[in-house]
Amino acid sequence: MQMTLEILTHPLLKDIRHGFFTRKGGASSGLFAGLNCGRRSTDQSEMVALNRARVATAMGVQAGELATVKQVHSADVVTLRGGEDLTAVASTEADAIVTDRAGIAIAVLTADCQPVLLADRDAGVIGAAHAGWRGALDGVLEATADAMRALGARNIRAVIGPTISQRAYEVGPDFMDEFLAEDPSYDRFFAGGPNGRPMFDLPSFGLSRLRAAGVEAEWSGHCTYSEPARFFSYRRSTHEGHVDYGRLISVIAL
Repeated sequence: MQMTLEILTHPLLKDIRHGFFTRKGGASSGLFAGLNCGRRSTDQSEMVALNRARVATAMGVQAGELATVKQVHSADVVTLRGGEDLTAVASTEADAIVTDRAGIAIAVLTADCQPVLLADRDAGVIGAAHAGWRGALDGVLEATADAMRALGARNIRAVIGPTISQRAYEVGPDFMDEFLAEDPSYDRFFAGGPNGRPMFDLPSFGLSRLRAAGVEAEWSGHCTYSEPARFFSYRRSTHEGHVDYGRLISVIAL
């Protein structure tokens, strides 16, 4: 029997179609049990296609109208104005999509990184960004906001969906040094961990970057690492010795 999809929404985007999908309700099995939407995972491609089709239906679009890109931890943004071949877009290396085009849904895939959905409802402009630590540090969130403003957005609101929380994100000193070299005040996003290593607060970093860019932003408060029944997690899968992991999908549409 097919499980019901679980779709998390946030009041900040209440007037726009959006959803942070959990792993519940999908067709995949084994390591990918549930709603794995990662085409680059080693899951069966037909299962991934079925999962993505369920997501598209839930968002009110056809399966071919669910736009994603080939995510590479960059600060690159794709702008969809109309008429693009979304199959070709899917192989474009970038980490965010913005559009003012109705009738399609834009999405990003994550498994600990931040999925960020953005909107200016009045301007009719939306965005979706994949922001891991590298992309966030390199400016993907600011680039997404800039691309939305180029389409006419003025009052952008953003929600960071399920991502790894500070209590689960132990890093090394070199990692911390890279942030401090960029801005010494970034030390506020690190705390001492139980193993004497820094613990990084990715969602707080994302919120800080968004708000500094003039975007009203909130985090949903969900930790991908800490809820295995609901979320895929790259780090948890690594700790458990798994060879691969599922990808969550976060979607927004006009």
